[in-house]
Amino acid sequence: MSIDRSTVRIIGAGPTGALLAILLQRRGHTVELYEGRSDPRGVTADSGRSINLALADRGIHALQLAGVFQALHQALLPMRGRLIHHAEGGTSLQPYGQRPNELIYSISRHRLNQTLLDVAARQPGVSVHFEHRFEAAEFDERMALIRDLRQDRLIRVPMQPLLATDGAGSWMRRRMTMMQLIEAQETDLAHGYKELSIPADAAGRYKMAADALHIWPRGNYMLIALPNEDGSFTATLFLAKHGETSFESLTDKVAIEEFLSRSFPDARELMPDCIAEFQEHPVGFLGTVLAKPWHYRDMTALIGDSAHAIVPFHGQGMNCCFEDCVEFDGCMGRHTSWEGVFAEFGALRKPNTDAIGAMALDNYLEMRERVANPKFQLQQALSLELERRFPQRFIPRYSMVMFHHEIPYQTAQQRGTVQTQLLDELTSDGVASLADVDFKRAEREIHARLAPIS
Repeated sequence: MSIDRSTVRIIGAGPTGALLAILLQRRGHTVELYEGRSDPRGVTADSGRSINLALADRGIHALQLAGVFQALHQALLPMRGRLIHHAEGGTSLQPYGQRPNELIYSISRHRLNQTLLDVAARQPGVSVHFEHRFEAAEFDERMALIRDLRQDRLIRVPMQPLLATDGAGSWMRRRMTMMQLIEAQETDLAHGYKELSIPADAAGRYKMAADALHIWPRGNYMLIALPNEDGSFTATLFLAKHGETSFESLTDKVAIEEFLSRSFPDARELMPDCIAEFQEHPVGFLGTVLAKPWHYRDMTALIGDSAHAIVPFHGQGMNCCFEDCVEFDGCMGRHTSWEGVFAEFGALRKPNTDAIGAMALDNYLEMRERVANPKFQLQQALSLELERRFPQRFIPRYSMVMFHHEIPYQTAQQRGTVQTQLLDELTSDGVASLADVDFKRAEREIHARLAPIS
């Protein structure tokens, strides 16, 4: 059982669109991929406009299924935990997991996109059209209007179907919403971000530990840093857009210098160009997109961020989008109509993307506030100990999300809620260390409240 091998058109040639093109081609489809920007291959990334990506198990699984992972392997930089830079000085490492394979990987968004496009463009039957911007959809006529920016002319392409992987600011989603074909909500986070840089030393070496994600948690704001291949780090400052301490209030060099030196003194010493970067780089948008349904009849479907953009604080944006591609591919094998594919895909994925969207927002509070709290650190240690003792029943929520692609996001969220309650109960009443924990009580409660993970 399969769909007729028709031509599929995709708008948006970012990582999601490129990966989807590869999977569609493997099912025998001709693929036309349209991208409004110029070809990113052979050019350097725009400075200050993207967050380094964290690749975890769900994304790796998708890349492996598509046969792309090996082409990216050399570009991956392993990170084994969060290295917390405390406000009072000093650092501490919080491991992501307790097994050798429980790592996440830093990768350049630009490098990832280049590689996926290279692989997609080499496939017979895949054509990539850069500087071709989607402008409108005429659903009555089943046609989309795409502007060829090089020749400044409109071309009409059939929606038989047209898949929209055009990101959080999706023009297709906004067009469908405007025509009241779907409902969509875009929620702008009160915080934004700016990228800063920590260059390599004179010998091209890292100035900090390269096997960790560095975090400077400061309550209402934070700085993070991820390693790059050239010995540098990409640092990202997350801060309120408006208010007393915000991107809006920090405009002159003196105020920026005082803020960075006071809040992140050890990082400031490593960022020689941070004042100029702070002033020159734009404030990046952070927000959540919720839409329903994700498709209209058999003509078009939203996939990836265009359907469900999330904030980046769980390192799952890209991984979630890649998982979309895997699920979409699976739905194609079970249906003979595009409308059937679209309907099942939305029904399967939306509960899970809603769940990771909520968990990503919660993780922002964890990263900027809780990680420095001794009670949180005790609960993290206890969480790993309970996993060691009861591996079939207790897996930390973070681990379920990052290292277990076979566990749906919604399941991770539901079990995580129960586990958080257990951790709160087991660390109350004067419990100050693992030695104080009543593990017999823990065993009773875990067996009573957490079924084995199938």
